[in-house]
Amino acid sequence: MVAEDAILGFLQSQDEIADSHEFAAGLGIDHTELENVIKRLNGFEIIDAQDFKKDNYLLTEEGKLYAVEGSPEVNFFLAVPPEGISLANLKITLDPKVFSIGSSWSKKNNWIEIAKGSVTRKVDAVEDKVKDLLKGIEDGKFVDGNDVAELLKRKLIVKQGDWKDLEFKEYNLNAQGQPIQIGYLQPLLEAWQGAMVREEIQNIFLQMGFEEMPTNNFVESSFWNFDALFQPQQHPARDSHDTFFLKAPATTRDLPEDYVERVKRVHEVGGYGSKGYGYDWKRDEADKNLLRTHTTAVSTRMLYMLAQKKPFMPKRYYSIDRVFRNEAVDRTHLAEFHQIEGVICDHGLTLGDLIGVLEDFFARLGMTKLRFKPAYNPYTEPSMEIFSYHDGLNKWVEIGNSGMFRPEMLLPMGLPEDVNVIAWGLSLERPTMILYGIDNIRDLFGPKVDFNVIKNGPICRLGLQ
Repeated sequence: MVAEDAILGFLQSQDEIADSHEFAAGLGIDHTELENVIKRLNGFEIIDAQDFKKDNYLLTEEGKLYAVEGSPEVNFFLAVPPEGISLANLKITLDPKVFSIGSSWSKKNNWIEIAKGSVTRKVDAVEDKVKDLLKGIEDGKFVDGNDVAELLKRKLIVKQGDWKDLEFKEYNLNAQGQPIQIGYLQPLLEAWQGAMVREEIQNIFLQMGFEEMPTNNFVESSFWNFDALFQPQQHPARDSHDTFFLKAPATTRDLPEDYVERVKRVHEVGGYGSKGYGYDWKRDEADKNLLRTHTTAVSTRMLYMLAQKKPFMPKRYYSIDRVFRNEAVDRTHLAEFHQIEGVICDHGLTLGDLIGVLEDFFARLGMTKLRFKPAYNPYTEPSMEIFSYHDGLNKWVEIGNSGMFRPEMLLPMGLPEDVNVIAWGLSLERPTMILYGIDNIRDLFGPKVDFNVIKNGPICRLGLQ
């Protein structure tokens, strides 16, 4: 009844209640309660009430700043002393934004004059109408429509509830969201039964009793890469057209001198049942640094270190890492690729042992149809190329190389005479290309790889048992 008595009492002396919100605030009651009383009195025709729409406005962040610190135009005007000031000095005094906006509006309001690089006042004092209007809106007071339009134009206020007049696109709850941008495995590292290619091959080697060789040195000396393998210094592979030689550091400083002397002798005059190559072996050539052309350089180091340990203990080594060749890049060749290598060092090993190990190794990769073809390598004798029948291509495909290290390579190291070493190697790229149906190695590895192929590529399996 408090609201009803207040309404009727007020209308006995006044013509109207202009704003029910202000009236409710004056009474200290909720507007909803007052609104219900007005509607009931209007329904009984005791009073006449009409609905009207009143726009409410909110200050933007810039508007809030002006309501506290004043408008830029007034701040600009106040910064100009009665005697005037140079434009340059005024620019130093004021904030850049206040200077830019304030100078424009001060001139528009005809408060100042800018001439010949100086600023002078045209009026003695000004009122900050913008600040007052903003504070009035903030306090909920009525503001003239023209003033509101100006403040809206300057983006100092926004209409409360503007979003209600906007048209929104229908929200499709069944639509798929944007795909999450994540990393994807490169095909060379793609998954086989939940494990990466490299990891799966490592597991095969470990299952067969091998231990991994350290392959962290991409830079190697010519001695370990070529000479220690009984590869003559005139061999075409040692030419700059096939090998990347370093300019700095150009040569190595650390070689086992007694071993170097034995390698030199077997190259020049032979030994251990060999005639050697019969040429003048040059230390300068052996000292040259290069990017290793095969991981067999690592195998050579490991076998030499093994030979220094007494008594001799049989070993099985493996490695999977990058090698580098100065080759013309085409569909099947790159300047760098990955080499897989296995080495077994033990008493009395034969070619039959090599074939048996190869059949076991490749069977674990799902390649059971193998053929071996005689081949030539400077550091293995006998040597064999390895072929596997590819059912998809309906032909035999070369998948690797193998052989038994020569006595001219092993005996200078200090290994016992009855110890033999069998070894084999293959590239990681070749089987991966076959699995993914890729006929251009540049689509698999290097700067021209299509990321969509990596992203959408299937998981491959080599038929592991």
